[in-house]
Amino acid sequence: MRFEGKSAVVTGAASGIGLAVAQRLAAEGARVVIGDRNVEGLEAAAASIGDAATPMPLDVADEASCNAIVAKAVELHGGLDVLCNIAGVLDFGRVADLDKTRWDRVVTINLTGTYLMARAALPHLVARRGTIVNMASAAGLVGIPFNSAYTASKHGVVGLTKALALEFSKEGVRVNCVCPTGVKTPMVAAAPPENIDWELVMRAAPWLDGGEQCDPEDIADAVAFLASHEAKRITGIAFPVDGGQTAG
Repeated sequence: MRFEGKSAVVTGAASGIGLAVAQRLAAEGARVVIGDRNVEGLEAAAASIGDAATPMPLDVADEASCNAIVAKAVELHGGLDVLCNIAGVLDFGRVADLDKTRWDRVVTINLTGTYLMARAALPHLVARRGTIVNMASAAGLVGIPFNSAYTASKHGVVGLTKALALEFSKEGVRVNCVCPTGVKTPMVAAAPPENIDWELVMRAAPWLDGGEQCDPEDIADAVAFLASHEAKRITGIAFPVDGGQTAG
């Protein structure tokens, strides 16, 4: 029960990694406010967690929405101890086909959304010497061809994580990120188009070529560890959970 009495916010919690993280934190004692744009999925997620979860519609691309979910957690639970920024989108495709609208959507949700949530949460995390765990990717550590917006956004999440970790270290707030390989989620399952060079992609992301993908619970294990007191000496890291994808 590493999170007994703790208050947490988890974004992207309607499915996949976000749902697994919310379930794990609640199972270990946290009271969790969960957010997602998928309202129907969010309600189902809350039902699967039980009384420890409060669902709230969330658009991480909207500053007011980010401020509101943090305010709700503080109102309900008297403060905030843990922020898990899990919400994200993926968009494979050739650069020539990736117009600015698609680029902006990926970067805004993955990177700007992480920034907006952190910015809203940090005053409350400082008050409780809390922690942030961001969701980056193996694509935040290495290049993935035909995945330029996602790769750029996740490199940005790694950089943002390190910058915040340094800025808030003296105030007792730890900031880390997890860098998974492919995970069995609806986002990844829906990703692949047909008009790109998958042989080239698979050199960088071998899980796409029949390799074993992670389960969402594998990533939740890492998130829960980094958010817990067990990781009290760890801040500013990009923690790979990638089966060796980025090892060499």
